[in-house]
Amino acid sequence: MHQYSLQQKTFLALLVLVTIGFFWVLAPYAGAVFWGIVLAILFAPVYRWLLRKTNQKPNLSSLITLFLIVVIVILPLSLVAVSLVNQAAGVVEMVKTGELSMGMFFKKIMAVLPRWAIGLLERFDLTSLATIEEKITAAASQMSQVVAKQAIYVGSYTFDFLVSMFIMLYLLFFLLRDGYSLAGRIKSAVPLTRKYKQRLFTNFTTVIRATVKGNVLVAIAQGALGGLAFWFLGVQGAVLWATLMAFLSLLPAIGAAIVWAPVAVYFLATGAIWQGVALTAWGVVVIGLVDNLLRPLLVGKDTKMPDYVVLLSTVGGMALFGLNGFVIGPVVAALFLACWDLFVNAEEFHEE
Repeated sequence: MHQYSLQQKTFLALLVLVTIGFFWVLAPYAGAVFWGIVLAILFAPVYRWLLRKTNQKPNLSSLITLFLIVVIVILPLSLVAVSLVNQAAGVVEMVKTGELSMGMFFKKIMAVLPRWAIGLLERFDLTSLATIEEKITAAASQMSQVVAKQAIYVGSYTFDFLVSMFIMLYLLFFLLRDGYSLAGRIKSAVPLTRKYKQRLFTNFTTVIRATVKGNVLVAIAQGALGGLAFWFLGVQGAVLWATLMAFLSLLPAIGAAIVWAPVAVYFLATGAIWQGVALTAWGVVVIGLVDNLLRPLLVGKDTKMPDYVVLLSTVGGMALFGLNGFVIGPVVAALFLACWDLFVNAEEFHEE
C-alpha cells in the first residue's frame, strides 16, 4: 500500500483547504457561475460553428455567441419576468379589493358539485362562503404586505441581479473561448482512468444539454400554448398561469394539466360549454402531445432516466438549491446512476 510522506500529506491538506476556500469565495454568486457553465455547455456547438465560419477567431466567435445568448435567452426571460410581476401584483390587488370575486366562483362551483364532493368539503369546513372568502382575503392581504415589504429592497435586489448578470456574461465569454482546454485540464487532474473520466464527463455534459435544451424548451412550449389558450378565452393573468404551467411541466407525471384542467372544469360547470370543451381539447391534443413529440427529439434516448428518478431528483434539487435545482438535481441523479453502472460493470472492483 502506498504511503504518503509528511510533505505530501501537508500539501494534500493545503489543497483541500484552498479548494474549500475558493468555493466559499464563489458561494455568493454560485448561481451566476452555475448558469455560466450551463450556457457554455449548451451553446458550445454554436461557438464551434462560428469558430469555423470566422477562420478560427476565438474572441470574435465568443462575442457573437454571447450576443446570441443575450438576444435569444436573457432578453425574452427578462420581459416575461417583468410581465409576470405586473400580472401577479394585479391579480393580488383585484382579489384584495373584491374586483375579482371569489364568492361568485365558489357559488357556481358548489351548485354543480355532487353530494359526495360537498360532504368531503364539509369535513374540512370548506363549504361556507364566508369562511372561504375570509381565508382568501386574509391570504391576499398577507401576500400584498409581503410584496410591499419586498418592494423596499427592490433597489438592492436589482443591483445584486445586475452584478450576477455581469459576472455570468463575463465568465461565459471565457468559458466559451477557453472551455475546451479548461475541460481538458480538469479531466487530467481527476485521479481516474481515461475510460471512467470520459464516461462521467460525457454523461455530465449530455445530461445538462438534455435537461436545459429538452425539458426547458418543452416546458416553455407547453406554458406558451397554455397561456395563449387562457388569453384567447379571457382568463385573468394569462402570463402568470402560463409561467406556472411551464414550471409544472418540468415535473414528470404532474405537468401543465394541473393548471388548465381545473379551469376547463370551471368553464363546464358554469355553463361555458364551448370554452370548456375547447380548452380540454387544446390541453389534451396540443399541450399534451408537445411532450410526447418534442422531448424525444430534443433529449434523445441516451439520457433517458426513469420518470420517478427525474421527478424525485428535480423536486429534491429545487428544495435544496432553489430554481437552479431543476438542472442540478437530474445531473446529480444521472452521475449517480453512471457511477454505479461503472462500478457494477468494472472488473477491477470485483476481482477475487
